[in-house]
Amino acid sequence: MTAASHKVVQERVVPQQLIDLSASILESNGVPAADAALIADSLVQSDLWGHQSHGVLRLPWYVERIRQGAMSAVTAPETLADTGSLLLMDGKHGIGQVLTERARVEAVARAKAHGVGAVGVRNSNHFGTAMYFTRRAAADGCVSMLTTNASPAMAPWGGREKVIGTNPWSIAAPYGDSAVAVDIANTAVARGKIYLARQRGEQIPDTWALSPEGATTTDAAQAVHGVILPMAGHKGYAIAFMMDILSGVLTGSKSGKGVHGPYEADKRSGCGHMFLAIDVETLGSPEEFQARVQGLIDEVKSTPLAQNATEIFYPGEIEDRNAVHVQEEGGLVLPDQTIEDLRQLATEAGIDAAILR
Repeated sequence: MTAASHKVVQERVVPQQLIDLSASILESNGVPAADAALIADSLVQSDLWGHQSHGVLRLPWYVERIRQGAMSAVTAPETLADTGSLLLMDGKHGIGQVLTERARVEAVARAKAHGVGAVGVRNSNHFGTAMYFTRRAAADGCVSMLTTNASPAMAPWGGREKVIGTNPWSIAAPYGDSAVAVDIANTAVARGKIYLARQRGEQIPDTWALSPEGATTTDAAQAVHGVILPMAGHKGYAIAFMMDILSGVLTGSKSGKGVHGPYEADKRSGCGHMFLAIDVETLGSPEEFQARVQGLIDEVKSTPLAQNATEIFYPGEIEDRNAVHVQEEGGLVLPDQTIEDLRQLATEAGIDAAILR
């Protein structure tokens, strides 16, 4: 019998079962049922889209932050300012997904009433994948933008010490029964992808990060403690800087070195968000809007292909295809370390984790 025949093939995890397990773990740590379901759904959806760096891999970080008191299990924001079209909330160190969903609901409602709605959030936490929320706003008939700041990951252009976060942002617009959507960090790669590579024991491209000594590296463990490079050179740094203005400075939250990441279990994050929503119908017929979006997509997809290219995608299309593919294949394949982490959390909570094999 060959060595290959002894190889253990990991069983796929049914997404809804993974959501239920993750929600149960959160509830066992004091998170209200509705909030736990939202958080779990957002993490598993990221896995479905093919972004495991922001999926259930992060659940242990959230749980530990709750246990350490850096993040509140029960999210109870306070309104600081309300002008009708503009709202500012103090998140009181609640859970990022719960606060961002509240911001989405409020921004969309205000957009329906005023044409445009804006909601700022201070003293929040990591919210997972920004696209999860902008796509929801798209389903409500709005074009939306969500920004956040994050703990230092990149050096300012010309510097060698990390000061500015990846500060990701997302824009989404309605398109059929889905959305056109983009979700990007302003670094060469999202920091979570480096954590994922470290967890998998994989090397990273030497264009992603520098070691703590300032040298190029393919070692994910070195990169975690080093500096992540900006996308597009000085342009990525400048965009990240301005996202810090929108998310942190403008909302009265922390910025720059004042923000702490979800993996710092005992430190309050202090991150801020800004959610902007524009009601499509206020500006004209939603049907005509859809036709114009379709026209742009058709034009892009009809472009002659470059050498070695096989297809042109519109933003968000790959994620939609990934989600369908996972469902067709029967579920998700999770990294071994993620499975072990979830098993441990389930054991600590007295929850059956038989779905993880």
